[in-house]
Amino acid sequence: MYARTFGAATQGVDGLIISVEVDTANGLPAFDIVGLPSTAVRESKERVRTAIKNSGLRSRTEKITINLAPANVRKESAGLDLPIAIGLLAAQGRLRPSVCEEFLFVAELSLEGVLRPVAGVLPIAITARAEGFKKLIVAPENINEALLVDGLEVYAPKTLIDLVDFLDGEKDLELATPVPVDEAEGFMELVDDFADVQGQHTAKRALEIAAAGGHNVLMVGVPGSGKTMLAKRMSSILPELTREEALEVTKIYSVAGKLPQGSGLVTKRPFQNPNHDASTAAIIGGGTNPTPGQVTLAHNGILFLDELPEFKKSTLEALREPLEERQITISRVNGTLTFPSSMILICAMNPCPCGWYGDKEHNCRCSDADIKRYTRRLSGPLLDRIDIQIRVPRVKYDELSSKRRNESSAEIRKRVSAARKIQTQRLAPYKLFCNAQMTHALIQKLCVLEPAAENLLKTVFETKKLSARSYDRIIKVGRTIADLAGGGDTILAGQIAEAIKFRSDLDLDI
Repeated sequence: MYARTFGAATQGVDGLIISVEVDTANGLPAFDIVGLPSTAVRESKERVRTAIKNSGLRSRTEKITINLAPANVRKESAGLDLPIAIGLLAAQGRLRPSVCEEFLFVAELSLEGVLRPVAGVLPIAITARAEGFKKLIVAPENINEALLVDGLEVYAPKTLIDLVDFLDGEKDLELATPVPVDEAEGFMELVDDFADVQGQHTAKRALEIAAAGGHNVLMVGVPGSGKTMLAKRMSSILPELTREEALEVTKIYSVAGKLPQGSGLVTKRPFQNPNHDASTAAIIGGGTNPTPGQVTLAHNGILFLDELPEFKKSTLEALREPLEERQITISRVNGTLTFPSSMILICAMNPCPCGWYGDKEHNCRCSDADIKRYTRRLSGPLLDRIDIQIRVPRVKYDELSSKRRNESSAEIRKRVSAARKIQTQRLAPYKLFCNAQMTHALIQKLCVLEPAAENLLKTVFETKKLSARSYDRIIKVGRTIADLAGGGDTILAGQIAEAIKFRSDLDLDI
């Protein structure tokens, strides 16, 4: 007898509907799964048979063939356990096939028949709605994630037998409702705030501009100057995630299996801080079945690379694509996947291997050759893609000991959000939301420089022998500075001068 159910897996950061076709026939007992199943999916036959038995359901011993379509796509999800089990019961006459085809089943099965959560339920639910499904079956732990998508009836039975009784009409299941997430009592969250940072007014200004326009930043300074402290507070001045941005981030974390169990929408901008010994695949993404890397996990947030020259050169060069295209494409024999990576890159480094080059209080132990070798780990094309490049000096004692109240992150965020609102209105026809995303054509159209600013930029361009990319990025930063000042139609000479200063503050010998 033949039956069909529907399950799902993920492909990149999107869902993929899987048609599970089950055929049972007389013959030598066998249980074959075809259609490019992974090891986890092939092993599902043992979980399914044992779960059916331990649920008190009867399953005949016969020749069983299961096909997972489309057959040309490798299936990686253990969430196919449930559609396989329901399809098998329908093929053996225990359930009505017509009823089973109305649902999309997404859950792993334990040996005792308990539904277990799987990764990627949010993108699966989005795809299910787009494909016309109205009813979704998930594990109880995936309820909040599935309910983020409107227009679906979500059911979350605890066990396989509960689901079978529901499909048989012998038992009612209530529609799933959001499950409150428990918060630890007596725990006070420590919030990183710019008010904690003493001095470093230039660096704070640079990060405010970067947050307002979505610009990349490189900070160079001696050890202990506050580079890491500044970077970790960057998230506190970024605008709140919009609903659309939050869904994009939640999809990524769901697919990567990094969404806390039972949680729903991600509401805070991501902050990823990989160690410098991380592999290229860990940062960029990859694997036999490509999974998101740190550049994708930082989407709509921040990727912070501390001790930048200590990262592998191949890893740093691989960053050029996501920085330019705001997405990363990973090619494998089985196909090509594209992951989003629209993030702000914040980098920090010492001026030399020992860290004290240019410091008045410490003697640098590095030779000129050591310093050149160190800075040349960063290629010109990579540095060209970093809009703001600044030196972070040592904090003076008077600044550290000062009791004067510093400006808080909340106050800075108000200015950043106001500037972002101006940009969103300006860039809405082009489906962009910040100045850093503008192309050269848009810069020519939307960024008007007053004559004095034009002359200044021309002089610097010819004197410094800047690249076309540097030209564009100076204007983008100048546009952001103008937006922070109220969003005038014309970029003034002083605003371009500040943008040039943030671009030419470093003189790295590469």
